[in-house]
Formats: sequence, C-alpha cells, structure tokens
Amino acid sequence: MEMLEVVRKHKLIAILRQIPEDKADQAAEALIEGGIPLLEVTMDSAGAAASISRWRERYGQDAYIGAGTILDLATAQKAVEAGAQFLISPHLDEEIVEYGVRNGLDVWPGVFTPSEMVRALKAGAKAVKLFPAGALGASYIKDVKGPLADVPIIATGGIHLSNARSFLDAGVTGIGLGGSLLDKKLIAESKYADLKELARQFVEIAGKPEGDRDR
Repeated sequence: MEMLEVVRKHKLIAILRQIPEDKADQAAEALIEGGIPLLEVTMDSAGAAASISRWRERYGQDAYIGAGTILDLATAQKAVEAGAQFLISPHLDEEIVEYGVRNGLDVWPGVFTPSEMVRALKAGAKAVKLFPAGALGASYIKDVKGPLADVPIIATGGIHLSNARSFLDAGVTGIGLGGSLLDKKLIAESKYADLKELARQFVEIAGKPEGDRDR
C-alpha cells in the first residue's frame, strides 16, 4: 500500500519529538496499541535514527515509521539511511522533496499558502503538511480546497481532541498530532496505559479506518 493511502486509511500521525530515549520505545508501543500506526520521529530528537531503525525492524508491517523536522538534505539522507518510510519537513525545500522522490519515498513538506502547495506538488510531493494549521483554522482549509480540491493536506500544529474532527470535516487527508497526543506529563510519569487511551480517543474522533467501517 502506498504511504499516502495509509494516511487516508488511518488519518492520524503521531509526532514523537524529543521523547527521552529511555521512554521512547514504551511510548511508541502505547501509540500503536492505541490504534495509531503512523509514527513520525523528529530528527532533532536524541537517538532519532536509531529509533527509526529499531522500530522498522521490531514492528515490520504493523507500523509505518517516518522522519520529521527534515531541515536540510543531510538530515534527509540520514533519515533514509535509518530506514524512514516517509519524510516530513516544516518548510518547503524542493531539493529535499526531489531527493526523497529519487529514493522512492513520500515527502510531505510544510506549506502555508496555495502557491507553496502548488510548488510542492510540482517538485514531486504527493501531499503537503499545512503548518501551523491551528493558527489558520479549519475554515482556511475549506477555502483552499475550493480551487485546490485535489491537493492532499496533512494538517499539523495546534490540533487537539476538541478541534480534530473539524479539520477532518474540512477535507484534510490526515492530521499530525504532537503535544496534544504525546503528553509530556504522561510520558514523564510512565503512564503508558493513559497514553494508549488518549490515542484511542483520537482514533475514535477520526472514525474507523476507511475499509473497516462495515466491521
């Protein structure tokens, strides 16, 4: 299954940013068990490349492990070497997009305007990351989707339990969840069962994965 189809099915991407190395494995396990198999490990995290490699080997086809905060080509290369299945950046850099495409990976660059969305697609991106989505609001997505209906948008930044559904209803393909899901207090206190339950709450809001709705 192509990575964008995985996003369409599950809708939620968990963003693991600077999770302590001794807690990252348990946090990832809780997220996957909670129903969120798409994990983005930000490359500014300690041990990011090692986590990507380890989780690829451990979870196989049960999870999809990508790299985030790809700020330059060198970081993209490091992520690819670690086995990342997709690359996400907070900005649009055509060189990163083209590098990912050459290596057979989806790259979802950060964009803010319709012009950047079109530039990203021309460079080879199959989807764009709208960041910071919370500052723009779901109405912005509805407006953009008028002329750019076919652009797959992954909304990230400022999305939480109370507004996630509004972004999905506005037409986004997926949602990136950072601090609203990866609650630092829960992780610091090793409350992984609570983290798993929080993941389940987001999954419930997102609805059953497409293809599973008749089950």
